[in-house]
Amino acid sequence: MVLGDLPPWGMVYRQTRRWLAEGRAAQPSTAIFDNRTLQSGPGSGERASYDGAKRHEGSKVHLAVDTLGHPLALHVTPANEQDRAQVAGLARGVQEVTGQNDELAYAVAGYSGEQAQQEARAQGVQLEVVKPSWARNGFVLLPRR
Repeated sequence: MVLGDLPPWGMVYRQTRRWLAEGRAAQPSTAIFDNRTLQSGPGSGERASYDGAKRHEGSKVHLAVDTLGHPLALHVTPANEQDRAQVAGLARGVQEVTGQNDELAYAVAGYSGEQAQQEARAQGVQLEVVKPSWARNGFVLLPRR
């Protein structure tokens, strides 16, 4: 962020005071679940495995962030483990950090399935899977991500 990107401090201060006066929650109420595969190196050991979908060998990082991109929960697994199996751990981690305040989580298609939905509901989180449109050319911004 460049210093010129910010509005005048007085404007930010007044808006923050308005939000606090309205009783806005300081904790996020929405999370985003995503993952990425990190390529393995010589020190990866047993963590490294092959991710067939992304065609990489390495470890997979499962991350839950708030809507501003601040990390809430992180889980590292071998790359060949199913994404949907990590939903319970991510939802539990998010609820611990937010004090049971998180109600909704947007997730990529890898976190879909009835079992993942049930695990998220057990933690008090509604899981909404955002699927890409397959009839696309180039970069397309997915809704809510």
